[in-house]
Amino acid sequence: MSDVRFPILRDHDASLSETLDVLRERRRILKMLAGAGATALFAKGAIACTLIPPETEGPYPGDGSNGPNVLDQDGVVRSDIRTSFGSAGADLAPGTISTLALDLVSTLSGCEQVAGLAIYVWHCDAQGRYSMYSNGVTGENFLRGVQVTDANGRATFTTVFPGCYAGRWPHIHFEIYESLAAALSGERPLRTSQLALPEAACRTVYAQSSIYPQSLANLDRVSLQSDNVFGDDGAVNQLATVTGDNANGWAIELEVGIDVEGSSVDLVFVDGFD
Repeated sequence: MSDVRFPILRDHDASLSETLDVLRERRRILKMLAGAGATALFAKGAIACTLIPPETEGPYPGDGSNGPNVLDQDGVVRSDIRTSFGSAGADLAPGTISTLALDLVSTLSGCEQVAGLAIYVWHCDAQGRYSMYSNGVTGENFLRGVQVTDANGRATFTTVFPGCYAGRWPHIHFEIYESLAAALSGERPLRTSQLALPEAACRTVYAQSSIYPQSLANLDRVSLQSDNVFGDDGAVNQLATVTGDNANGWAIELEVGIDVEGSSVDLVFVDGFD
């Protein structure tokens, strides 16, 4: 089932009949996957080429839309985002080391990798604090950085595993820009979304109570279904694959479908269609 590929609209001027054909085929595949069980449905690659859902940037974006702007600071283009940089110093964010890889694929050209787009990533530290905003770290800018996708459509960051703060499922924020220049000059992102972290890995990480003092208690009070961002669909297109351990670090990966040409591919997502 992991090799299933969903049909997509490749013609911006597709007729109603062609659009309905795509919808019917997607429904057929969804029913097939449902019959195979939830494991098949959520397997990596099972929902390939699906446009990543847009999500709120939240109150702590650091992109200039709500207070401070880290994107106009020298040094924000970096792969290791664990420390602060520039005038903020070089303090290391608390948390277990992790590697984050986002793989951009086109929803318009058969899942082809998308090179040359810029991705801005940010998230909280092990204590649930956001640099530049939260008490105690307003002078820091750690856990924020920009990378450009390579020839394989991948952007990779060295970071720490985010903590779980009250009221939200563990997550990572990201914005996708059409170019590095667009990201650094204040242009509007092509897409803003969030990545969800799987519960099993979170519980293993958060068992380190000396590093993540409140995360397990906070995790026990929330679920993907009750989360105010992921609750609409259980993060079906945003749940990362996570492997590793606390001693050697964690690898976090997510395939991200992006409509790079701005077509009407959203037509395949119709509320209530079954």
